[in-house]
Amino acid sequence: MSKPWQDKAKGNWNIAKGKLKQKWGVLTDDDLDYAEGKEDELLGKIQKRTGESKANVNAFLEDLKY
Repeated sequence: MSKPWQDKAKGNWNIAKGKLKQKWGVLTDDDLDYAEGKEDELLGKIQKRTGESKANVNAFLEDLKY
């Protein structure tokens, strides 16, 4: 089951990547490679690089204004 941010991200991932890098400067383009169906893997990469909880990362993504 997809989360709201996943549906929004499909069409606007470049915008989301920029906002993620602004929020967490340690993230790279490689960290933020988005592949449909691999959302949990993407969240794991973001968590590992930033030290944030899954809930915090999800909340940030869901609050993004595209």
